[in-house]
Amino acid sequence: MFFKNLTLFRFPSSLNKSIADIESQLGNKPLKPVGPLELSSRGFVSPFGRGEEALSHSVHHATLVTLGGEDKLLPSAVVNEQLALKLEAATEQQGRRPGGAERKRIKEEVLTDLLPRALARPSRMNAYLDSDGGWLVIDTSSRKSAETMVTTLREAMGSFPALPVSAEASPRALMTGWLAGEPMPEGFALGDECELRDPADTQMLVRCQRHDLHGEEIQEHLKAGKQAFKLALTFEDRLSFVLGEDLVIRKLKFLEAATESLEEDNRESLAAELDAVFALMSGELARLLKRLEDLLSLSRAEA
Repeated sequence: MFFKNLTLFRFPSSLNKSIADIESQLGNKPLKPVGPLELSSRGFVSPFGRGEEALSHSVHHATLVTLGGEDKLLPSAVVNEQLALKLEAATEQQGRRPGGAERKRIKEEVLTDLLPRALARPSRMNAYLDSDGGWLVIDTSSRKSAETMVTTLREAMGSFPALPVSAEASPRALMTGWLAGEPMPEGFALGDECELRDPADTQMLVRCQRHDLHGEEIQEHLKAGKQAFKLALTFEDRLSFVLGEDLVIRKLKFLEAATESLEEDNRESLAAELDAVFALMSGELARLLKRLEDLLSLSRAEA
């Protein structure tokens, strides 16, 4: 269950008391099967998997939660085909093509007819709350999906004043400087991937993968005015990731130096395995996020 992408929010320390009682609060918003006439359903499920009752799992200062979802699969081609048939029948019956309001009503009838027969696709999205750092860390690179997690937490807890992380320092300026040869911060090293864009025309972009970022080709792009919008980095030879100017961390990997301790232990259950992985992951990310907070002057929520 290692996270692969991180979208970050900050919450105030005043929320820590509520987090300590989050298990009962998540019970206010469990995942319910999507209804016959509903397109989707969202609610919390057990991080331990199907059939388990616990809706959260805490290790030290970090609490893991899992948002479950069900979405009806209703292909637009199917809807459009049924809509076209009904519109054709209405046209023949009335001797004229239905107007806008009637077309809308007929489409609603089509959806009402198709939804009960549509299959539901399940989904799961993990997140954890770090009460020491005031972080909500969501395993997604999608802002929309992250907002859904925050909204559902707010519905379950009654109040959840979390805000997207922001930076006083410009991530783009820092990353461009590192590519241009400025000293890397202690513990960080360049990876082998970047995305360069012209800030005056962001449609002009260069993506480099498995590339020597110290090479002359990169320097020529920088001289031409392009800047780093995404940059691959490693941290303490334990984590690798791609940092974006939007402060989303993508392609996160836990390297051998970080995970070797997991290989040494033989655990007797999936619960024990999840506990060990979550403890390692949240500990490694706590150090990374603290360093990024210092480097980029990341926002903190008011207490």
